[in-house]
Amino acid sequence: MSGEIRAGARLPTLEDVARVAGVSRATVSRVVNGIRNVDPQLHEVVWHAVEVTGYVPNRAARSLVTRRTGTIALVVSDNEDHDDDPFMSRFFADPFFGRVVGGLLSVLRPLGIQLALQLVGTQQARVRLVGDLRQGQADGAVVLSLHPEDTLPALMTEAGLAAVLVGRPATPLPVSYVDVANDAGAALAADHLVGRGCRQVGMISGPVDVPASQDRIAGFRRAMARHGHPYVPAVAGNFTHDSGEQAMYQLHREHPGLDGVFVANDLMAQGALMALREAGCRVPDDIAVIGFDDSSAALAARPPLTTIRHPLEDMAAESARLLLARIDDSEQRVTSVIFDPVLVHRQSA
Repeated sequence: MSGEIRAGARLPTLEDVARVAGVSRATVSRVVNGIRNVDPQLHEVVWHAVEVTGYVPNRAARSLVTRRTGTIALVVSDNEDHDDDPFMSRFFADPFFGRVVGGLLSVLRPLGIQLALQLVGTQQARVRLVGDLRQGQADGAVVLSLHPEDTLPALMTEAGLAAVLVGRPATPLPVSYVDVANDAGAALAADHLVGRGCRQVGMISGPVDVPASQDRIAGFRRAMARHGHPYVPAVAGNFTHDSGEQAMYQLHREHPGLDGVFVANDLMAQGALMALREAGCRVPDDIAVIGFDDSSAALAARPPLTTIRHPLEDMAAESARLLLARIDDSEQRVTSVIFDPVLVHRQSA
């Protein structure tokens, strides 16, 4: 690369960026304007040169040329009104969401595309969001739909908006999505518990009306049945630490002979471990515990959790790639990408 631009009265230009990057002005223009038929390595070189020179792209002018905003929305849709909690403390406290953001940025940031967080919890907010997207406030959306009766995926599909879901939709829709094979992951947990000699196994599930929970419940029960265990006692939580703790208290009280438990996410498993400690149960000597996600909660647990790896970062990155392809070509066919889970062996089982 050439030397840096020295500070001065003149604002840096595309030509300055091109000189520092060692590429043509046209290449710089294509990268800055978000045109993606450019070698990914050149993207990195050009954006580094943008940083070095201090060049500030004119977003208004770029939008006029490309008819794009250079922004992707990450939409979190649930059934809670966020007016009294505009920063959605649960969003920032749950490692699930942070991993999704990290995966999206790994694809979007090198391309100079911004990520805008949108939280919608009411039908009015969903309708307003669809209207905003139709008016071009973002080029497309990656959607986390957190409850089964959510109308947002259908509203976006009917509006013809570019969108990709993280997680299988609760009802079949012509929309692309990425997911993990939840049933296969739960089966891995069953195989491991039986393989280490557990004879009385229980389960703490997520909400029974959520697609991911349904798949994990079905996969675990089927695998246990194949191992000769036709009945698995279960208590439902809601994917939070406290719900896992309370579910474990109930499960242990009603089935004191349990020697293994599958918990449908790591936060609930953390809570379950706390309940077992207070009940005087040794993990894994008295009862083995397996979680699901392989989040930061799994490593923070005591003992560290054996868990099913949920490749959220990879899934989110793929959702970004699918969305960008859809934005570039509206005729792209609807597709799904399903990731394989992996069991991560630690001390809890």
